[in-house]
Formats: sequence, structure tokens, C-alpha cells
Amino acid sequence: MIAENRVIAVEEHFAPESFFEIAHALEVSPDDRAEMDLMRTVEQSEPMRSQLVDLDARIAEMDSVGVDLAVLSLNPPGVQPYQPAAAVALARTFNDSLFEIVHRRPDRFGGLGTVAPQDPDAAAEEVERIMGSLGLNGIMINSHTNGHYLDDPQFAPLLAAAEERSAPLYLHPRVPSVLGPYLEYGMSGAIWGYQAEAGLHAMRLILSGTLDRYPGLTIVLGHLGEGIPFWLKRIDNRHAFAHRVAGAATAMPKLELTPSEYFRRNFVLTTSGIDDTNVLDLGLRAVGDDNVMFAIDAPYENAASATAFLREAPVTDAQRASISHLTAERVFRLD
Repeated sequence: MIAENRVIAVEEHFAPESFFEIAHALEVSPDDRAEMDLMRTVEQSEPMRSQLVDLDARIAEMDSVGVDLAVLSLNPPGVQPYQPAAAVALARTFNDSLFEIVHRRPDRFGGLGTVAPQDPDAAAEEVERIMGSLGLNGIMINSHTNGHYLDDPQFAPLLAAAEERSAPLYLHPRVPSVLGPYLEYGMSGAIWGYQAEAGLHAMRLILSGTLDRYPGLTIVLGHLGEGIPFWLKRIDNRHAFAHRVAGAATAMPKLELTPSEYFRRNFVLTTSGIDDTNVLDLGLRAVGDDNVMFAIDAPYENAASATAFLREAPVTDAQRASISHLTAERVFRLD
């Protein structure tokens, strides 16, 4: 029986030691080298290394702050910076490890598998395996792959498989594909670049008409929507203006719905890293009470602060239940 006050955290990163041993020996493309140098420094430093690999310690922390279940995902940027053949093999290896963890402790862990979009056909096959024989709960993609976004036609097999298998797609940030203006002042990372990059990716999926072609996709955005809820009214307004006034002079495809209607239909938000009641209220109004989920973003955010925010946020009991577990149970099929 599932407790009424169950708490599920849905953006919780980890990596087995075996993954690091393989991944850190692989070459990355020149465009990804700066990001990977940073991430490898983070992954090799303590206490971060232990926090990423030690799931017994993770369970102890979950117990201490009152988290019942964590939906685990590979530490970003996953396998996307590597050459296609190596990335495909590494994704399968990671997903096998994740299956073993979830199978061993289904009471404490769910899992989002990883895929290598560099090889869209192989990624589609891996989606089938993730949602089929491995029985995991969805997939995570770390924004762009070699500077390309999921609205690109080359990724059609991956999106078709995700829609067909009802695989929620967690669109996680990474360093922007165009780095120039972000390089100074430390702006390329989580302080600004991450949310700008993920928000850009989500907007490309909306404005390209991708969600007309794949209306059944469920896309999960962290950080309470990567800034998009703040802009939704203006996005609708300017989209309508562009078609009404500028017409064929714009590059905007005709869409079946308004941008905000896609946002409400296809997107689910998580609280990861945003312990702010004003932003939470905005997110709830943007997508509805049943489309916001709790996340810590472990081990990069403070678990005690995140769970305190969940307990104390000025929301109704029904909203708190949806945020804490009901929406995650539905989206990731965690019942």
C-alpha cells in the first residue's frame, strides 16, 4: 500500500564506478572538451564522487530528510559527448547497471535510462529496451547532441519510439551549444547557461511543430520550467503577432495549438533547484496542479532544504500530494 504522504524525488543523479572507469578513458569532441573537463573534475573530487556512486549513503540521506523513493538518472551530460559507437555501448552498460539497482531496491529507486542520440536508430532500439525488458520509468536526454536539437528530423526514430512506448523524456540542461557569450563570468553552467539551454531546446520543440508530429510525447523540464512559465503570455502574444502581421516573412511554422497549449499538454515540470514559492505558484498556474513534481537534483542541491520547501510551501493539501508523489506515480508509472 502506498502512503498518502509519500515523497518521490525525480531528478536524482548518480553513476556507478564502472561507468566512470569507462567514460573517463574516452575521447570527446573538441566542442565538448571544456564541459567535460569541468564535469570530470567534479566527478573526481570529493565529496562529490562518493555522493554520486554510494547509493547506501544516498538511502541514508533519503531517510534523514524523508524521501521515500528516488528516480535515478545518469550524471549529466551522460553519454552524449562521445563518439556514436562508444556512446551506444556505454548507454547499454549504464542501463543494465540501473536495472540491477532498481530491481534490487524497487522500494527505494526508480530509474530513467540513457540513450545515445548520436545514433538515432540505436537510441530508438534502446528506448524499446528501457521501457520493455528493463522495465525502467523513462529516459533522460541532456539537451543538445553535437549542437543538434531533438526537433532536427534526424532524431525522428528516437521521438517516435518515445511516443510509442509512452516513455517520459526528461530534458536535462547542459552547457549551451553556442558558448561565446556565456564564457565570461562563469555563465555557462547552472547559474545561467543551463536553464537558457534547456529552455531554448524546449521552445524549439514547441515552435518547430515537433509536438504536432508527436502529440503523445511527455517532456519533463526541471527548475520549474527553465524560465518558460514567466514568458508564456508574451510567447503566445508574439507568436500570434508574427503570423498575423509578418506572415511569410517569419520562419515560424504554422502550429495546430498556441505555444502555451503545447506547454500545458506535453510538459511536466519539476521543482529541482528552485525552492521559491513565487516560482512554484507560477509553474502550477502554467501547467496545472497535476503536472508539477518534486525533485532535489541530488547531489548538486541540498536535500534537507528541498524537502523542507516541499513541506512548508503555501499550497493546498491536494497540491502538495500531487507535487510530492501523485504526479510522479502517474508520469513515471511508479505505482
